[in-house]
Amino acid sequence: MTDFLATLSTVFLTGVVAIGCASTAHADEKDRILFDFGSEDAVKQWQPVNDGVMGGVSEGRFRITEQGIMEFFGTLSLENRGGFASVRSRPAALGLKDGDALVARVRGDGREYYFNLLVPTFRIAYSYRAAFQTKAGEWLEVKVPLKDFQATSFGQPVKDAGPVDAGRISSVGFLLADKTAGPFKLEVEWIKVLGSLRE
Repeated sequence: MTDFLATLSTVFLTGVVAIGCASTAHADEKDRILFDFGSEDAVKQWQPVNDGVMGGVSEGRFRITEQGIMEFFGTLSLENRGGFASVRSRPAALGLKDGDALVARVRGDGREYYFNLLVPTFRIAYSYRAAFQTKAGEWLEVKVPLKDFQATSFGQPVKDAGPVDAGRISSVGFLLADKTAGPFKLEVEWIKVLGSLRE
């Protein structure tokens, strides 16, 4: 049990992500590319983290296609108290600031996913998440202001946690935990950060 808890603490050392709301981005907003997947090094910047760290048996993987698209795919399982699969960027300085918003161009399978933010922390399974709904086979641009991400621990909201500290965000990612067993696939073309918001 001690070894298991130590492993779990290590996996979640950078934090996982919380629930929020999403909307369509406008093309005229200032932005910069945070991640795209056209370079040879893109695959080295990402890693999967699934419920196996907690005894589950979900299978979540990712690959970068020749077209420069990241595919996050696999099979979600609810066995052994599992139920989540995720992919996230490896920890790095992202230069995010309060007031920023994240935008991702994605194509999903009709399931609900979470946009994830990670911060360095010793709290186990602590994360910031923002939910978004995909439309099967359709490309969407999902925008979430940083202020709309919600802190969670083991998937449950953390009361009085306050908004995420933008300067401490070290990783972004995507997570599936919709309590529906079966195959899934989410494609991601790019992730941008918007430095100023226009309603």
